Amino acid sequence: MLRGNYSAKIDDKGRLKVPTTFRVLVQEQHGSNLYVTSLSGESVRIYPMPVWLDIEAKLAKVPSTHPARARFFDRVNYYGQAAEFDTQGRVIIHPRLRDSAGMSGEVDVFGQYNYLEIWNHDRFLAKLQREPFTDDDARALSEFGI
Repeated sequence: MLRGNYSAKIDDKGRLKVPTTFRVLVQEQHGSNLYVTSLSGESVRIYPMPVWLDIEAKLAKVPSTHPARARFFDRVNYYGQAAEFDTQGRVIIHPRLRDSAGMSGEVDVFGQYNYLEIWNHDRFLAKLQREPFTDDDARALSEFGI
């Protein structure tokens, strides 16, 4: 399971140096092939390829005319590209997504159970301010015993 967060750096060529703890876990459990994408363009999601293939298999069961399916594919394909860890544990964030998500310099890498999410640090702090954890959120999670 991928959890917690680490700071990392995007170099001048758009490569993210994935924190060792996350990289080792992903490679041991899933290999080096990845799918790098976003739903909103505000952040970057890095899925181990087997995890991404499971998502695609689930989506294959949704009718192709379903509007949510179409919108999901529009976004993840617009921002997405297959990738892999290089020998130094880096992953290329392609220019379209890098520009949209403000990926440069220091970034935050979050473990999100079975994928990684990368945020520009300032954008993530603004998101926390804009979207506080509410009592409604706490009630919703309590329905799941959390």
